[in-house]
Amino acid sequence: MSDETTKYLLGEDQIPTHWINLMPDLPGEPLPPLSPATKEPAAPEELLAIFPPGLLEQEMTPEPEVEIPEEVRNAYRLWRPTPLYRARRLEKELDTPAHIYYKYEGVSPSGSHKPNTAVPQAYENAKAGIKKLSTETGAGQWGSSLAFACGLFGLECEVFMVGGSYDQKPYRRSMMETWGAEVHRSPSQVTQAGRDNAQHDSGSLGIAISEAVEVAAQDPDTNYALGSVLGHVLLHQTVIGQETILQMEMAGEEPDVIVGCVGGGSNFGGLTIPWLRRNLRDGAKTRYLATEPAACPTLTKGVYAYDHGDIAGMTPIMPMYTLGHKFVPPSMHAGGLRYHGDSPLVSALVHEGLVEARAYNQNECFRNGTTFARTEGIIPAPEPTHAISGAIEEALAAKEAGEERVILFGLCGHGHFDLAAYDAFLAGTLEDPEFSQQDMDAAVSNLPEGVPSL
Repeated sequence: MSDETTKYLLGEDQIPTHWINLMPDLPGEPLPPLSPATKEPAAPEELLAIFPPGLLEQEMTPEPEVEIPEEVRNAYRLWRPTPLYRARRLEKELDTPAHIYYKYEGVSPSGSHKPNTAVPQAYENAKAGIKKLSTETGAGQWGSSLAFACGLFGLECEVFMVGGSYDQKPYRRSMMETWGAEVHRSPSQVTQAGRDNAQHDSGSLGIAISEAVEVAAQDPDTNYALGSVLGHVLLHQTVIGQETILQMEMAGEEPDVIVGCVGGGSNFGGLTIPWLRRNLRDGAKTRYLATEPAACPTLTKGVYAYDHGDIAGMTPIMPMYTLGHKFVPPSMHAGGLRYHGDSPLVSALVHEGLVEARAYNQNECFRNGTTFARTEGIIPAPEPTHAISGAIEEALAAKEAGEERVILFGLCGHGHFDLAAYDAFLAGTLEDPEFSQQDMDAAVSNLPEGVPSL
C-alpha cells in the first residue's frame, strides 16, 4: 500500500477558536456603506431593522480576530474540521508537475460551505430574541444551510429561491422544507418586489434579496440573513482558510496560488483571507485567483462603483464591482454565482491588485468538473467547477513551463442536486450564455445617482 497521503485530517480540538478580520491589515480607511435614502454613510441603527446587534458588531469591528462563541463551535463539530485532499489522480491525468490540493466543504449537513455562516447568524438572531429569518437563495445551498441552522436554534425560516434554480433543483427545496423552512419561487406573488419583477420569470439573486428584505422590514420579529457579500459573512467563513494553513503544514508544502470561485465572495474570502494576511504581514508571495462565470462576469467586466445589493434598491449602497443592480443574469446552472455584485472586501482586493480574476464559460467548467469527478470521485457543484477550471489552467501552465507549482483550490460543495446540469452537458445541450456589450451599457446606466465615484 502506498505511503503517499491522500487526505489531511484535523481533530475537533483544532477547530478555530477565532474568526479572522482582514480589514485592520488593509491600508487606508474602508469605504462606508451608504444609506439608500440619504446617500450618506449608513448609520448602525438603520441596519438594526434587519440585523441583530451581535452581527452588526462583527460587521464593524476593528479587531483583527473575533472569538467564536462556544455554542457555535459546538455546532461546527457536526462537520468541522473538513478534509484537505491531494488530487494525485487529477495530477496524473493532467501529466503536470504541479501539486494540486483541494479543501472540501461538501461534508457539511447541507453539502457546502454555507453553514459556516448560517450557524453563527442563527445563533446571534436567537440570542437577540428574533423569532424568524428571511433570506434569498440562488442554487439552494444557502437556503438549505440557513434552514438547517434555524432548526438548531428554534427559529422559523422563510426562503425566496431564484426561479431558474427552483425549477432546476427541486430537491434543494425538498431539503429546505425537510428542515422546516417555507420556500417561495422568486419572483413570487408574496411581496411587492416580486410582483413588480414578475416579468423576469427566471429570477435573480437581486430580486430574491429584495423580497426577503421586504418581509424582514415589515415584521419586528423577523430579521434578514445574507449568505455572502457582507463583512461578517466573510468573517465566519475564515474557518476554512485557517484549517488549510494547518493542513498544508501537515503536507509540508506552501501554496504558490490559491483558487476559489466567486459569486458574492464568501467562499473565496473564507479560503483566502487567512493566507492573504500572511502576504500583508509577512511578505508571503502567494498568488490569489478568483474565478467566475463568463455569463455573469462581475470582477472581470463589471465597474467598480457604489451600487445597491438588490434590484429594488432597498439595501445599503456598497462599493463593489457590479454589473448594475437591475442586471438579471441568464439561467445558467451555477445559480450561486448569479449575482450582479461582489463583496466590498473581495472587490477592493481585486481593485488593489492583490487578487487576480478570470471568467470561464459554462461548458468549459462542466468539462473540467467531469474530469475532476472521473479522477477524484467527487461530483462537484457547478459553482466550484470554476475553481477547478482555474486550478487546471494553473496546472497546465506549470506543465508548459516545466516547473513545479503548488495549487490549492476550494471545492465548496458537491453536485448531488445538480445532476440535471450534468445530464445537459453530457447530452451536448448545455448552452454558453455570454455577457454582451449591450448588457454592460445597461449595467452602467442603472447605477445609483448622487453617490461618490470610486
